Amino acid sequence: MTDQSPARHTEPGPRTSADPAARRADGPPHDYAAVVERALGALDLDTKARLLSGQDMWSLPAVPAIGLRSLVMSDGPIGVRGRQWSAEDPSVALPSPTALAATWDPELARRAGRLLAQEARRKGVHVLLAPTVNLHRSPLGGRHFECYAEDPLLTGAIGAGYVRGVQDGGVGTTVKHFVGNDAETDRFTVDNRIAPRPLHELYLAPFEHIVTHARPWGIMTAYNQVNGSTMTEHHHLVSEVLRGDWGFDGCNVSDWTAARNTVRALRAGLDIAMPGPRTVFGAPLAAAVRAGEVAESEVDAAVRRVLLLAARTGCLDGVPPAVAPSDVPPVIDGRAVARDLARRAVVLLRNEPVAAPGGGARPVLPLDAVALRRVAVIGAAARDARVLGGGSATVFPEQVVSPLAGLRAALPDDVEVVFATGADPRTRVPHAREGFALHARYLTAEGRLLTETPQFDGKVQVLGSFPDGVTRQELHAVELTGSFTPRTTGTHTLAVAGAGRLRLTLDDRVLFDGDGAGTAGTDPFEAFMQPAEHRIAVELTAGHEVALTLRFVPHGLGLGEGLDALNFVLGHGEPQLDGDAEIVAAVRAATEADVALVVVATTEEVESEGFDRTDLRLPGRQDELVARVAAANPRTVVVVNSGSPVELPWREQVPAVLLSWFPGQEAGAALADVLLGDHEPGGRLPTTWPARLADAPVSTVTPTDGTLPYAEGVFIGYRAWQRTTTAPAYPFGHGLGYTRWEYVSLDATPDSVWVRLRNTGDRPGREVVQIYLAPADDTPGAPERPTRWLAGFATVEAGPGESVETEIPLPGRAFEIWSEPDDGWRRIPGRYTVAAAHSSADVRLTAHVTAG
Repeated sequence: MTDQSPARHTEPGPRTSADPAARRADGPPHDYAAVVERALGALDLDTKARLLSGQDMWSLPAVPAIGLRSLVMSDGPIGVRGRQWSAEDPSVALPSPTALAATWDPELARRAGRLLAQEARRKGVHVLLAPTVNLHRSPLGGRHFECYAEDPLLTGAIGAGYVRGVQDGGVGTTVKHFVGNDAETDRFTVDNRIAPRPLHELYLAPFEHIVTHARPWGIMTAYNQVNGSTMTEHHHLVSEVLRGDWGFDGCNVSDWTAARNTVRALRAGLDIAMPGPRTVFGAPLAAAVRAGEVAESEVDAAVRRVLLLAARTGCLDGVPPAVAPSDVPPVIDGRAVARDLARRAVVLLRNEPVAAPGGGARPVLPLDAVALRRVAVIGAAARDARVLGGGSATVFPEQVVSPLAGLRAALPDDVEVVFATGADPRTRVPHAREGFALHARYLTAEGRLLTETPQFDGKVQVLGSFPDGVTRQELHAVELTGSFTPRTTGTHTLAVAGAGRLRLTLDDRVLFDGDGAGTAGTDPFEAFMQPAEHRIAVELTAGHEVALTLRFVPHGLGLGEGLDALNFVLGHGEPQLDGDAEIVAAVRAATEADVALVVVATTEEVESEGFDRTDLRLPGRQDELVARVAAANPRTVVVVNSGSPVELPWREQVPAVLLSWFPGQEAGAALADVLLGDHEPGGRLPTTWPARLADAPVSTVTPTDGTLPYAEGVFIGYRAWQRTTTAPAYPFGHGLGYTRWEYVSLDATPDSVWVRLRNTGDRPGREVVQIYLAPADDTPGAPERPTRWLAGFATVEAGPGESVETEIPLPGRAFEIWSEPDDGWRRIPGRYTVAAAHSSADVRLTAHVTAG
């Protein structure tokens, strides 16, 4: 055996100007203040007030007189949409944030951020509206796929890496949603009642970590209230904590339409009210100054921060941007990064031995491609992959590699790959994609063509601004037109949806001509994104191309003044048997195969923005499908394609279970890499997976009379599971690999931990070393604390038989609690157990330290 040189893994502290990375994040070593003051002094009151208000959905106004260009923002977090949020300009689609957190690798998050900065620059975007660092308080949170984890340290570390990466590329970030936006139910109005200790130890902690270690240029304040005040008007948390205690010097941007009161928002510390042009700032703010309700000096303070953001992003003349063009990272291959992130995020939940063809038993994964003759790939999500979450996290990638396509491309030509739907969980017809060649034509009432754009699929969407050459005044209709070549003969399902007049023709036959409508819902964003669907059955022949056009005349062209909006959909479903017959066909395919791969998934009706989940079950008959396939083939592998936890009642009936999250555009290629053993499944769970929703310690996300008490205090996630007698299906930090690790030694001081490990398997591997801290003795007067809590982590790699050592700092905060009587952090002295662990429930080595 050979020993590798010790590998140091540290979380950097606040950086100094001597560090080039610090200069990229905080700005070059020259003074912005003089340029900002000169620009501010040239502005009148009305212009200053206008600068604090969006001019449209995504941008701030330009002021040429002072050399200020329009600053453009765009949603992330897994891609960069740009101003138009349409398929006209495709975006790289990375894996979901839960997948990124599953890597437990802040440097990988930084790599993702650098790619997104490259995408932002390509699309003319100066500020990315990401990352989302709210916590997984309850598994029912409908938008948890867009957040990272249930633990504040893991969330903060991944978020800091992401922010550093984006800002390395000269693009700003707005860390969101500050704070307490941990569920979607009544998100515009809910008052989350959070006691000071959990507020600081849990929910504020990721924001504090990122502000301290990555110096973000922006923060986005949330819709919700915290302890009686909406976050856009929360003076204590914004001005006293964020700006005062933490020293945040960036811009505070409202969530879209979250700002509600001119005076209270400005005095609380809000700098930018989005979107425009009609907001509580702008003209109403200028009027408030003239009426004596606020001082112009208060407006000036906000404008200074906006001008600083403009300077950092290169939008203000007279000063170089924070990152010079020569310092921008080299060009990054987006597809390669998307594939690498996806495969590093895969969590191998289970991998039990099964009988091998030559005798004996071995884990079913990785698959031996040489020994395979036939593989059954089963599940609607295997062919029509769900690669990203719904809502504002949606982007339009240029291409998507499905699990079916990825596996077919990776396996030798003599291996037969058979597909069966088995059970389709979708309640809506999927967007037209495979076999379609489409483009969108924007037309005036007289039929004059304004512009024409390519379409990735059958969803035509605009939110913010129409394509170049199109105005709200001239636009009358949009035609989605092109051709479709079916791959199967039979009864196909076409679907149309949109709030307006819809007319679908196929080879000059009118299949539908009628009015569509938006779905009723309490969340207007949800209603806009999910218009009511109308289905049409049509007989088609495989290989016979047909021409089609879906003409849409919308009832309206906006979601308010200046907010251009359009959304209509052409859906397509392949011919299908009835539900029972589809499962029977899948079981038959599995019976005749060497291995059966079942891909199960959630849908946009289950996980998306605007609503929370009501249960954790996989939709449709997918649980039944897995159980019946497993009974038919003992070599069944299940891939779970969801952004957050789902119940897996069949998990002990199958030998192997993989979690791929929402894996981004290279989903299938990455999955094939892991299944065939070309890459280690290196992911670890960033959140606990319960066996049943009923077991989850926190399951209340619905407010009562507008209020949601966080009654569990500091006990969420694994901290809460430690207090129960019920074990979860899979604990926080869990994940298997294709090799074995021996934890050889552990040395610890109150400042650092050193762990030595040895790869005792026959393959190269990757391990995430997790360090947990726990009180070793009762400390008189100490408040109730979790059994143990995450205090640090590091990733290590080693070849077969090799050893590796890693140093992991113990931050001083790990020994502190928020003391409510003192209203501040208090160190709890005493003896502590330091645990080096494979997961929160799998401690390998322990040592003791004494904190003074």
